[in-house]
Amino acid sequence: MKYAVELYFDKNIENKLNNLAQRVADMKISTKFLEWKTRPHLTLACFNDVDEACCIEKLKSFAANHKIMPAYIGSIGMFSDTKTIFVSPVMNAGMYQFQRELHESLKDFDTNGWEWYCPDRWVPHCTIALTGDDESDAFYQASDLLLHEFEKISGKFVEIGLVKITFPVEEIFTIELNG
Repeated sequence: MKYAVELYFDKNIENKLNNLAQRVADMKISTKFLEWKTRPHLTLACFNDVDEACCIEKLKSFAANHKIMPAYIGSIGMFSDTKTIFVSPVMNAGMYQFQRELHESLKDFDTNGWEWYCPDRWVPHCTIALTGDDESDAFYQASDLLLHEFEKISGKFVEIGLVKITFPVEEIFTIELNG
């Protein structure tokens, strides 16, 4: 089974990002992202397999030692090869260190094949639209819509969680960061 550890936003940011994804669906461009039934998030790490109980204990310890962080969503981007449209946080050294420390705490789990989520190769992003399986114009229509409707968002990163990468995504465990 494949797993991910995700970093979650406060409810205000989460609602605004959900609204952007919903607009793509409401305009009948694509519903693929919403079908995954996942919360807006940054993926911090992906693993081929984990011992769930062990991972949960490690996440509890990690969360207790890491504080809620400011989140500033400042840009929109895309992976043109997969036709994925996303928003990106403004990153700082603390965010990269947070992800590096998470990987260190979970180093016993297998990350082979997930190199783009490892330290020094991470592209932090929050997916808004997945149009790779839609009509060829969907990517461009969704890009145009989101470029017109996106506004910068400020808030906080407040939780981390473990999910199974299934369709739809299965949330296993979440925990608030230390307030």
